[in-house]
Amino acid sequence: MKAFIYNTQQNDLILKEYGRNVQKLVDHIITIQDKDKRTKYAQLLVELMRQIHPNMRDNQDYSNKLWDDLYILSGFNLEVDSPYPMPEKTLLGKKPKRVGYNTHELHYKHYGRNVELMIEKAIVMENPDERFAAIVHIGRLMKSFYSTWNKENVDDALIVEHLRELSDNKLEISLEKVKAEGLFDASGKERTDNRDNRGSGGDRNKPYGNNANKKNNNRKMDKKRK
Repeated sequence: MKAFIYNTQQNDLILKEYGRNVQKLVDHIITIQDKDKRTKYAQLLVELMRQIHPNMRDNQDYSNKLWDDLYILSGFNLEVDSPYPMPEKTLLGKKPKRVGYNTHELHYKHYGRNVELMIEKAIVMENPDERFAAIVHIGRLMKSFYSTWNKENVDDALIVEHLRELSDNKLEISLEKVKAEGLFDASGKERTDNRDNRGSGGDRNKPYGNNANKKNNNRKMDKKRK
């Protein structure tokens, strides 16, 4: 909705973002008798308004907005050959439609609706491997969301229990396995596994090569000093 103020003393409508000088120019253009000349000045003024707000992109939507603003500044009294029709005066200041609130009744609000949707999809998965991977992924999200909400370390047992509760006992995972393998912790163990699975080539050996070169350089420096 456009931000505007109404000046009761001079009976003119002013869009605050363009300032008083632009309003004076609009008032002058309205008084021009020749329509062609009036149109020419209106086009120049639209370009000036565009320069006042350089962040506006050069496309049809922004150009339409500038012409709408010009008509508003004129109090809908400007008659020119515009590439866009004059907006309806009744729409000015009209309140937007009320956006309804989410009516979903969440059991645990800190997990959010998306987690519940993911649980619903995981329940109908038939492939055991995909189902297990989905449970692990959901568990990590739940643990992350719970930690953000509670600001404390959360026990894996609580996440497993909440997961079972939200799925009506249809998604289960061994707590011992979760703790032993750190399944709900997307941190240290994954990085360690990824590093160990790398080949014995360049990246893995590179640090050792760098250390060896560093030692050789140190020996050469010691010999020169002697």
